[in-house]
Amino acid sequence: MPAPSHLTEEQWLRDVHQPNVPQLTLRAIVGGALIGAVMCLSNLYVFFKAGWSMGVTITAGILAFALFKGLAALRLGRPLTLLENNALTTVASGAGYMTGGGNMAAWGALVMVIAAGSGALSGSEAGGAAGDAVLTIPATLPMILWFALIAALGVFCAIPIKRQLINLEALAFPTGTATAETLQTIHGSGGAEGSVKAKALMWGSLFAAVLGWCREAKPAWMQSFNIPPKIALGFDIAGRKAADWTLNLKTEVVLIGAGALMSFRTAWSLLLGSILTYGVLAPAMVADGVITTVDYKSIAGWTVWPGASLLVAAGITSFLLDWKSVKRSFGGIGSAFGGRKGPAEPIDAVECPAWWFPAGFLLLGPFVVILMAQLFAIPWWACVVAVPLAIVMGFIAARVTGDTDVTPTKALGPVTQIVYGALSPDNLSGNIMSANVTAGIGLHAADLLTTQKTGWLLGGSPRVQFLAQLIGVAVGAVLIVPAFNMLIPDPTLLGGEDWPAPSCVVWKGVSEAFSAGVSALHSTSKIAIAIGLALGVALALLEKFAPKFLKPFVPSPSGLGIAMVIPGANGIAMFLGGLLAEIARRKFPKAGEPRVVPIASGLIAGESLMGVLTTVLKVKGWLPM
Repeated sequence: MPAPSHLTEEQWLRDVHQPNVPQLTLRAIVGGALIGAVMCLSNLYVFFKAGWSMGVTITAGILAFALFKGLAALRLGRPLTLLENNALTTVASGAGYMTGGGNMAAWGALVMVIAAGSGALSGSEAGGAAGDAVLTIPATLPMILWFALIAALGVFCAIPIKRQLINLEALAFPTGTATAETLQTIHGSGGAEGSVKAKALMWGSLFAAVLGWCREAKPAWMQSFNIPPKIALGFDIAGRKAADWTLNLKTEVVLIGAGALMSFRTAWSLLLGSILTYGVLAPAMVADGVITTVDYKSIAGWTVWPGASLLVAAGITSFLLDWKSVKRSFGGIGSAFGGRKGPAEPIDAVECPAWWFPAGFLLLGPFVVILMAQLFAIPWWACVVAVPLAIVMGFIAARVTGDTDVTPTKALGPVTQIVYGALSPDNLSGNIMSANVTAGIGLHAADLLTTQKTGWLLGGSPRVQFLAQLIGVAVGAVLIVPAFNMLIPDPTLLGGEDWPAPSCVVWKGVSEAFSAGVSALHSTSKIAIAIGLALGVALALLEKFAPKFLKPFVPSPSGLGIAMVIPGANGIAMFLGGLLAEIARRKFPKAGEPRVVPIASGLIAGESLMGVLTTVLKVKGWLPM
């Protein structure tokens, strides 16, 4: 098993650290970059379908183990070592998490705003400088640089707080701990458990890829094998077929996989939210004449207001309820900037030097400010405020992640949007992308510390993982914008039933509210916002203070809120995935538990990658649209 978390630095150096073991080898870098690229594409597809970004490290570790074991069986190398796999998963995580809510939610929301406001649907023009009357969608190269700089700042932001949060306080970082246990198990079981998980992932991927091809490709010679995208439900709501209200069964197993990776509480909350939104609330608004067209985009144009307000209120309330973490974060900020005094300690030889943080800040910060001003028409003085504010938020996000395993982008993004709504009112693009700075830096700082928690438990080098993370975010940044342009060539598709992009819709709605105010909204929307805010606060309080026996029955605010901005069919499919996973864990704990995550990850990877492939083939004219 991995080393205990509660070790002194001296004990860790003596008993756990493995200084002479190869870690960031060439094959670990190449393997991590390739797996990270695959998972980046997969996560991008899932994000715009379901609003979630899937975990990277555990799946990457299993894939890497299987890949190199297979190569060894073919006499093309030797199996991957434990610490090589740890470094590889760090590279993969850096790349895969470029799709995280702080990045793609902001980018998708920006694209939606510009496309709707200026009609600029091409990604070939660079945005104008601050003060331009019309902002166009930035070109690919500047956006690659933008995401790379934001992610790199997040990586540097983790340096001054790593020792405090991991070495000294031994925060849980649950995903990092689970990854360490998974890697230790598959490498230390003679390969048996690793093979079981790898086969489960492979068969899940193959099944999903074949299903996706039969559903999406539709070549003439395969007509008898074509699978319909939707299956109608045989009942009516308010005189219309359930499908008119988006309540049907989808054959997208990527949604079932996403549901299987959630908690069952979130899954059933999605079902509850879908039924209430499309079976009760939407028909009532149509009957009152508030919603005039019965289709997904029209319904979501109204339900985004209660959904977004519920998510924001719950996120901020949960964040504030964890006030001890917030308080400790500000104490940690003082320690980080105050520096350490006294003679060098043995641990200093393996930790990232403290001066790397201010050096990275001074080197990268000015470029972030310049890009903010040039690409998003934000006044330069408001840009200068963004970077130090984002670093403070990054410290807070990292600690909250260590305590809870949830990076609070739903809270930190709106906090930044409130600040910029006051500093630069009516600047919608600035409001969105300033929040991208905050949420993106927080996301990548928390991601590095999560992987460094794994390294701490396995005896890996913090410096190696720092470099591995930088390599990963560079790979992800190079990939993510071209992949977005390829997958969604027309930004007007975002927010529709095929690409609901719920997180983007929420960010866009919140930015519109904070930038221009809610006075122009319909009176029912204002009431819905108030109800959503109250419900978000109430559910967050119940999550925290309800008796233990009652907590499983408290609806998840994330599930309810997201259900209001995705098609009802998506919520049903994710519930089915969560239900199947829960049955497998309860009824077949020995056989089901080890296979749930690999099979779900395989369903996501297989269908999402096939979806990317068929989209490209359709754009090229090689498959029917």
